[in-house]
Order: sequence, then C-alpha cells, then structure tokens
Amino acid sequence: MKIARLETWTTPFVAFVRVTADTGDTGWGQMSTYNADITTEVFHRQVAPHVLGRDATDIADLLALVYEREHKFPGSYLRRAQAGLDTALWDLRGRVEGRPVTALIGGTPGRVRAYASSMRRDITPEDEAARFVRLRDEKGFTAFKWRVGAECGRDRDEWPGRTEAVVPVVAKALGEGIDKLVDGNSCYSPARAIEVGRMLEDHGIGHFEEPCPYWDYDGTAEVRAALSLDVAGGEQDCELSSWQLMIDRKSVDILQPDVMYLGGLARTLEVCRMGRLAGLPVTPHAANLGLVTMCTMHLLRAIPNAGKYLEFSIEGADYYPWQEGLFLGDPYRIEDGQATVTDAPGWGVEVNPDWLERASHRVAAAA
Repeated sequence: MKIARLETWTTPFVAFVRVTADTGDTGWGQMSTYNADITTEVFHRQVAPHVLGRDATDIADLLALVYEREHKFPGSYLRRAQAGLDTALWDLRGRVEGRPVTALIGGTPGRVRAYASSMRRDITPEDEAARFVRLRDEKGFTAFKWRVGAECGRDRDEWPGRTEAVVPVVAKALGEGIDKLVDGNSCYSPARAIEVGRMLEDHGIGHFEEPCPYWDYDGTAEVRAALSLDVAGGEQDCELSSWQLMIDRKSVDILQPDVMYLGGLARTLEVCRMGRLAGLPVTPHAANLGLVTMCTMHLLRAIPNAGKYLEFSIEGADYYPWQEGLFLGDPYRIEDGQATVTDAPGWGVEVNPDWLERASHRVAAAA
C-alpha cells in the first residue's frame, strides 16, 4: 500500500491532512495548531515530496526519511508538519484494519481519567474557583489544573499578587479528594520557582508544570531536587535529543510530550519508551480540542507508563473560537470525569465537511 495523494485543508489555526493510498483507502490527520498556514507550506515543500509513492505502513521509517532529507531544518515547524503525515497514516492503517489506533499500538478502547485544564490567566481567583467547582459537580472531574505566574514571565505575575491569591482560593474551593495541578509556563527562575513551589506544597498541590524556562534543564532539575511535589515538563520539546538531555539531567518527575508538537504518534511512542526505561510516567500535553486530545487518549490507553490522567481543556468558543465545529458529533464527551476511546476504526472521529469547505485546499500527488 503506497501513498498516492496528500491533501491539506488549512486556516491560520488548524490544518487537516488526508492521505489516499493507491488502494483508494484514506486516513485523516492534523498538523499542530497555530500558524498552521505556515506549517502547511512546510508540509508541501519539505514533507510530501519525500513520501509520495512510498510504503504507507512503515510510519516510523517515513518520518526518519523526512528527518534525513531535511536534516538542515530541525525544529518545530518540520515536526508540526510531520505530525499531519503521521496522524493521517495511523488513521489510514486503523481504517484499513478496522481497529482503533490504540489497538494498533497494544492498547484497548475504554475510559481515560481526565483533568480539567484551564488555559486562562485573565480570570480572577474567585471566578476560576467557581467554574472548577461547577465542573466538578456537573462533569465529575476529580483533578484540575490552573495557571500561576505569567507565561515566560521572568518571575513576574500576570498581575501583582495573583499567584498568591489564586492558589489558596482554588485549592480551598476544590476541597479534599481532588488532585490539584498548576502550570508555570516557563515563568520562574529556580529560586522563585522553589519559593512558589513550597507555597504549592502547603496548599496540597501535587504537580508543578514547567516552573522554569523549558529549555533550562539544569534550573528545572534544581527545582525538582528542592521540592517534594512532582515537577513536570516537556510539552515544547520536539527533538529526541532534548528529551534524552531532560532525562539525563533528572529535570522532571513527569514527562509531558505533545503529540502534535513532537511530530506525531510514532515519535511520541519513542519518548514514552525513553521515559519507561528511566522509570518516568507520561502525562502528555493536550491543550485544545483539536485532534491532539484524541491522539493522546489513544496513546494513554496503550503505554505501560501512562500517567494518572488526560489533559482536557475546559475552554470553549470564547477562548478558542477556531476549535468549534472541527468534527462531527461529540467525540469529547466527559462522563464521571472520564473521556472514552471507542472501538471505531482509526482515531474514531470524522472531520466536519462544513469546516473543510471554508478552508484552503491543496493537493500533492505521486507522479
């Protein structure tokens, strides 16, 4: 089965990929979100030409081939583009075999515990607490994550005193029996991260994500060594050498690869393997309701070192207007705080034809 045709449908935020094999079978994938129109250009110039006409079943080898052919262009955009190829090929294989992707990698359909993930810093502590409590009571979430500091904030807060206010207010509102996580988004120096981390420990928070600039593996390792809670990170890292460095430096307790940022499922499985060998759990980054969350659900149902839960964004159209109407039906229904991987073939989702009609379409075909 060879790759005969690759098509993209693109907006500035989202790009879907459809692969068609010489058998006529098809599969759907997605490139990483944000600047997706730029990523699509990379896809057509630096990914598609290397794989058209080649075997569609050896996904890892195809990704390695693209990496080799484009060795002068390591980094995020190439990985984001590769994710579109990878995820479309996994869906193709699943549809051909009549099995969900999780079964292709050793897993089974079923439920995945989710944590409700806030993306907002423009929200007051009281309003954040109120919506968490509502989601706890209505959807059954038993774990929540909220934001502290400012993104890449150089020790600054989103506004003065916000972190010192939001931590106790939200922690108290959620009460006992709820897992509590926070995300620093590369805000802090090691000294300030340790100071904030001790406050988090005092309020029962067990997970401190990306406390230092994500590229500062030594600084993050210093924070991890000083605190008793779990330090997590890795969402931005897209090169396997960076993951090995992070593991070797003992920077984190929890690895957080993003399937789309990293270049697809095959490369994410390699990071999971690296984590397993190091005795580290994997709680991936999945910060929107594009395809990344579905890919992560399938992954977590299969890997032996899966972390405690799935990241599940609680932001709707007011925050992410571009994620509305991507798929038919409701693939992301939460019941009793859990999402469900069905036994439907491939990723188990169908891209909305109405969305495709509004997007820019491009085609690359084998000669």
